[in-house]
Formats: sequence, C-alpha cells, structure tokens
Amino acid sequence: MTLLALLTLMQAMPLVPVPVPAAPPIARSPIDWAALPPLPYRRTPQPTTAMVNFVVTELRRNECPRPMPVKGRTQLQVDVAVLIGEDDLVRATIPRAIGCPTVEQYGAGLVVSFARGNLMPHFVNEGGWYRASLRFDWTE
Repeated sequence: MTLLALLTLMQAMPLVPVPVPAAPPIARSPIDWAALPPLPYRRTPQPTTAMVNFVVTELRRNECPRPMPVKGRTQLQVDVAVLIGEDDLVRATIPRAIGCPTVEQYGAGLVVSFARGNLMPHFVNEGGWYRASLRFDWTE
C-alpha cells in the first residue's frame, strides 16, 4: 500500500474519541482535626530513637512524601483521632492521612501503647474523641 493510499484511507475513517478516565475526587477528611481536644496524657510521650529510625526507614522504603529539612533537621507530624471508651481505654484510632500508610498505622499503634495507663481520667469524656500528635524529628 502506498503512502498516498494509506493517507486517503485514514481520512475516510471516522475518529473515535478515546475516553479519558476522570481524576478521582480529592478525599476530604470528615474529621475536624482542629476541633478535637488534645489527648490528656499524664506524661507526654516522646518517640524513641528506634521509633524515629523506623519511620525514616519506612518513608524511604515506601517512597513516601518527605517533609523538607530545615537547617539540617526534618520533622514529621502524625496526627491520630482517638476514641476513648467509658473505661478510659482507647476504643478506636484513625490516623490522619500523610501519604504513607505504613507510618500512619505505626503512629496509630504507638498512640494506643502510649495511652495505656497514661491518661488523666478526670479529663477524659467517655465516648469522646481526642487528637494525639506524634512528632518524629531527625537529622538529614
């Protein structure tokens, strides 16, 4: 087939549009994070060096978004919504999305551990939601 015959054939063919998938809607959290009171710890927990190292390793391993270092230090905050039951125990945790599910779930698990026996009962409302924030800080 000659080039001229091919071009003539192509002009006679109707163009069929290729459907482009719509972008998924941006997920918005139904949680009003600013309205949640802070989880009332007796002693505010601090992530250990081993915990920070795990977070850094997971960020790299899973190619998660990383915060920009400032003056050689990097900080990552993980927020977790925490439901406290009538027995002053954690009943549910919901980590705030940061684009790294492994670190989000790790943070939620740490909050459960940190809260065990470490809440001020007279400041806890049964069935109440609170916000726990963990800050992982390291040198680049």
